[in-house]
Amino acid sequence: MNVDVDLSPLREYLAAEGLDGYCIDDDSSDSDQRYVSGFTAPDPFQTLVTQDGVHLLVSGLEYGRATAEADADSVTRLSEYDYQELVVEHGSHEAKSRTLAAFLEDHGVDSLAVPRNFPTGTADGLRDRGIEVTVEPEGIVEEIRATKNEGELEAIRESQRANEAAMARAEELIAQADVADDGTLLVDGDPLTSERVTEEIEVTLLRHGCGLDDTIVACGADGADPHNRGSGPLEAEELIVIDIFPRNKETGYHADMTRTFARGDPDVEARRRYEVTRDAYEAALEAVEAGATGAEVHDAACDVIEGAGYDTLRSDPDAETGFIHSTGHGVGLDVHEQPSVSPSGGELEAGHVISIEPGIYDPEVGGVRIEDLVVVTEDGYENLTDYRVGLEPTVE
Repeated sequence: MNVDVDLSPLREYLAAEGLDGYCIDDDSSDSDQRYVSGFTAPDPFQTLVTQDGVHLLVSGLEYGRATAEADADSVTRLSEYDYQELVVEHGSHEAKSRTLAAFLEDHGVDSLAVPRNFPTGTADGLRDRGIEVTVEPEGIVEEIRATKNEGELEAIRESQRANEAAMARAEELIAQADVADDGTLLVDGDPLTSERVTEEIEVTLLRHGCGLDDTIVACGADGADPHNRGSGPLEAEELIVIDIFPRNKETGYHADMTRTFARGDPDVEARRRYEVTRDAYEAALEAVEAGATGAEVHDAACDVIEGAGYDTLRSDPDAETGFIHSTGHGVGLDVHEQPSVSPSGGELEAGHVISIEPGIYDPEVGGVRIEDLVVVTEDGYENLTDYRVGLEPTVE
């Protein structure tokens, strides 16, 4: 998906530092590469940003598609620099260095900024050819990516609609399951497992053009570990945490949502923790607006949870139960990106897309987490999540 990206902050950095260009050398699994180039490829290619445009260096295999799809001012093939002949004569590493150096020379680049994950071997090869290579330490492209334009927001909305369909399928399975005498949830006489619910979630996502590598369906003590994927039979009267964070296969943009359910009658303490988490989630949402900091939003959630008598990492940095993670994070081409909604979170800006996801955890009780995805606006937020919050699972 091509988006109308604004690279002016990067170009301002180059001008201020007296550098000719900025180069990314990676495949499109690197979100900065995908964002700047507007192109996807499974093998590394080079994207050069200069004051006059964005320029790609790709293999012959990718040339036709890059010419048609990339958000670039020019696309050049490796063969224009006799790359294969250089490989035969000098080996692949030396051939890459010579080819990229020639490509940079053609674009008037003698000095170059590169991201922190730029290959060391490539950087050294360019330096050997007299090109100044400077690591850009602040992650300017990631900062640019943090503010979404309308095209990106629509892509995230589309991913979140798929997410909601998958969550509805999971909730339906739990709501309609029978309960065995020992409390195990059953579907067609067989135990309803985390794995079965995960499978239904992932199939639903695929039907909506999305996929993901990990899904969390964690029951009881499993749910007290925020990143435990969960396994085995689901039980009545236990808290079940479901966290789904798919990526759209076409656009590359993620969504993120968590709900906690319980069939039957969970104990008083489990219900109390659910209500406190819900209050913290609502307090954090109320704190979101442009100009507020991620730290302030996190504090709003902590105030509620601590006020109810539970530990947070703010009140006890060594806490192993209670609220033991940050309130949220940016979501976009990466499921975890800038900005941070945490003790170190900086100022929020209109267009930032963030999760709000407080939780309370204890293996003796289970885990509770409630998460929505919102976009920051000048006077508050727009909630990108259209899914009810409730402990008792229902069927639409």
